[in-house]
Amino acid sequence: MKVILKDEVPSLGGVGDVVQVADGYARNYLVPKGLAVKATRGNLKTLGAQRQAWLKKQQRIKEVAVSLKGKLESLSLNFSRKAGEDEKLFGSVTSIDIETALKEKGFDLDRRKINLTEPIKALGVFTVPVKLHPEVSADLKIWVVKE
Repeated sequence: MKVILKDEVPSLGGVGDVVQVADGYARNYLVPKGLAVKATRGNLKTLGAQRQAWLKKQQRIKEVAVSLKGKLESLSLNFSRKAGEDEKLFGSVTSIDIETALKEKGFDLDRRKINLTEPIKALGVFTVPVKLHPEVSADLKIWVVKE
């Protein structure tokens, strides 16, 4: 069955893509969840107009992400934590701590966009990638100093 994707589906495609999938997959998963619609003539016609509007919206979102990237890369966050003699922290700096510090600075970012693979457990300067858009990523500078 041919369907038009209404949302990003991993390993299948992006918004507006026309893909061939198994009938059961379309009927039981994609269509009921609102991820796709059947690829009929009428739906294909409306796809053209919707796709143009969607592309304009995505372009605006990307422009906002690029401007936010510049602001984030000029920013550095300082965290003071208790540390032992070997410069290991007694606690850690997590993505939740970074999210809270960013909110205090006026940035409203979801912590899932902060790509901190594991909590920071040492003193020093760290660069943390922040994914703002599928094509735009910023590097945030984190300073962890002894309290």
